[in-house]
Amino acid sequence: MFQTAVLASGSKGNSILIRTDKTKILLDAGLSGKRIIESLEKIGLSGDNLSAVIVSHEHSDHIKGAGIICRKFKIPLYISHLTYSTSKNKLGKVEKLILFESGDLFEIEDLVIKSIPGSHDSIDHSNFTFVQKDHPNKKLAVVTDNGFPPKNLLLDVSQCTTIILESNYDEDMLMDGPYPWELKQRIKSRKGHFSNDQSVQFLNKILHPNLKNVILAHLSEENNTAEIAYENMQSFLKTIEQKILLKVASQNEPIGVIEI
Repeated sequence: MFQTAVLASGSKGNSILIRTDKTKILLDAGLSGKRIIESLEKIGLSGDNLSAVIVSHEHSDHIKGAGIICRKFKIPLYISHLTYSTSKNKLGKVEKLILFESGDLFEIEDLVIKSIPGSHDSIDHSNFTFVQKDHPNKKLAVVTDNGFPPKNLLLDVSQCTTIILESNYDEDMLMDGPYPWELKQRIKSRKGHFSNDQSVQFLNKILHPNLKNVILAHLSEENNTAEIAYENMQSFLKTIEQKILLKVASQNEPIGVIEI
């Protein structure tokens, strides 16, 4: 078994479950502890036997409940040195702290995890890949909170069989919307977020025959809709005639468990 489920995704909170028969990890915990537990219960799981929480960066929509979950379930927090130095007051006391450097490869039980430097307006943002030991033919990539894709990111997520991919905004909705000009420029910048079109461009660069699942994530509630993001990506997938399961993650409800 090698599975993932997006518990929540968006500017109000993000958390992703990755599990095997031996391991159960949360990547980011940007919701309240109560909400994370409720989200797990909605997909028939619990917080029991969690192995660890990994944090991608210090923004509150990724870190809000991390300390709470680690204390409640007495599990370690994996976080980069720079991210921890910025967020330790938000996290509170964490008994088991494991620090890594952006770009490191590390293991949690039967999972091999690669931290990949990203391009976001945070101190030390990471994207990630997850591979189950002894099963290298399956690979999960999580690519969110990036303004552009560095070459190393494209290389590191190549050959993934499942990707959770940011599709934050529709450009017309953003530019015609109520945000101040400075905020619009920040979102569109190289330290901002992927648009729907950038998400398609990224996927096109890493396509291979064994890619099976695409989950669009971190949609803006103000500058995008699930329908627009889905149709934009689906129209591209139709052109390549490759059988790929496409889902859109929600801010408010977890999506079901997917086999990586």
